[in-house]
Amino acid sequence: MSYTLSTSIKQPIDQAIETLKATCMNHKLGIVSEVDVQATIKNKLGEEIPPYKILGACNPGMAKQVITASPKAGALLPCTIAVREVDGETFFDFMAPEVVLTLDTNPEIQAVATEATKHINAVIADLEAL
Repeated sequence: MSYTLSTSIKQPIDQAIETLKATCMNHKLGIVSEVDVQATIKNKLGEEIPPYKILGACNPGMAKQVITASPKAGALLPCTIAVREVDGETFFDFMAPEVVLTLDTNPEIQAVATEATKHINAVIADLEAL
């Protein structure tokens, strides 16, 4: 089983991220963090890489369920999305919650993982319909 759920859209990365944010909001997910990996590598190593960002997606209610059920499982949150651009097309690789959250065997966490996967799959379906 893959540790990612993936799709792409034919938009440059900054526009694609705005599209992603709006789509996520329609499915009860918000983007709570953004790391510009390309800029970090340029600033810290002086090297160039193609556009690449890491986003953190979260549903506060689901996050609360996870950390209430197992406080250590907060280390597995939020759902990470690797975003990269290649030739004007932006690729989204979402962390697969049902794979990653198997690291904690609490049944409540597994239920949240299933629900989060449904939300992510709905986001992917909407992005693919563009």
